Amino acid sequence: MPRPALGYAATIAAAVFFAVNGTVSTLALQAGLAPTRLTALRCAGAAVGLLVVLALASPWRLRVTWREVPFLAVFGVVGVALTQFLYYVAIGRLPVGIALVFEMTAPVLIALYVWLVRGERVRRRLWAALLLSLSGLVFVAEVWRGGGSLDPLGVAAALAAAVCLATYYLMGERGTGTRDPVALTCWSFVAAGVFWSVAAPWWDFDAPVLGERVPVSIGALELPLWVLVAWIVVLGAMVPFWLSLGALRHLHPTTAGLVATVEPVFASVVAWLWVEQVLSGWQVLGGFVVLVGIGLAQTARATPAAASPAPLPETVVPT
Repeated sequence: MPRPALGYAATIAAAVFFAVNGTVSTLALQAGLAPTRLTALRCAGAAVGLLVVLALASPWRLRVTWREVPFLAVFGVVGVALTQFLYYVAIGRLPVGIALVFEMTAPVLIALYVWLVRGERVRRRLWAALLLSLSGLVFVAEVWRGGGSLDPLGVAAALAAAVCLATYYLMGERGTGTRDPVALTCWSFVAAGVFWSVAAPWWDFDAPVLGERVPVSIGALELPLWVLVAWIVVLGAMVPFWLSLGALRHLHPTTAGLVATVEPVFASVVAWLWVEQVLSGWQVLGGFVVLVGIGLAQTARATPAAASPAPLPETVVPT
């Protein structure tokens, strides 16, 4: 029997884990780990972890046909590998909360896509969602300050991540129609891990760097870099993904998506308390306006798909 309270709790818990992961990832990037390598470690680690769990719990769910391989490859590379990489580039140049606000405009892009390309009927609220999102982003970027107060490459990476995340959602709607969502997530990480093994070969990786101690902005505390990476893999990917997927047993995907929009709020608070990433009043206002627009976009489709993947900030996925 569906238990909505449990679904809400799981979705919010996943948002909290993803939000904390943004700051932990920022610390790893500041320690000198390149976005490509951090993405490769996260994807490979999550892939191995999910494969082990499924192989032990229900190996039959891992069955895949050759006809599915091209879809899984594109889904994993674009929806997971590139979304996460672009997100890491963005948070390396922008406050975590702002990067997430840009990336989570994906639902607006999805609504526009299904209307313009698929010819689906959308509710009129789409235009309000688009106007609010664009207006909010103007405030977030503070464009009146000499062309903007944000790093242009960071903004471009965050918007590109939004496009990849929208692709993840759209392909996920198709994939979950014929495949178990948990196994689909697992194979998407496998595809992403293989992609980064080619794009950033492991033999070029200076593994001893993971043993170096890095400051974590909590007094004088320093931890080995591998501890941060382990957090990113387990508590920043595997656990929140499982929570998000589990929530879909109790909530409609649209409802889960709306609840998941609290992630930028949590991420901004964590980054402010932990690494003192302070947002201006205009940026806070703009983020709120964008989230309202995202909420409208989530419900703009007149006939939402019966099944869709759990919401990820990059991150969906992938973030």
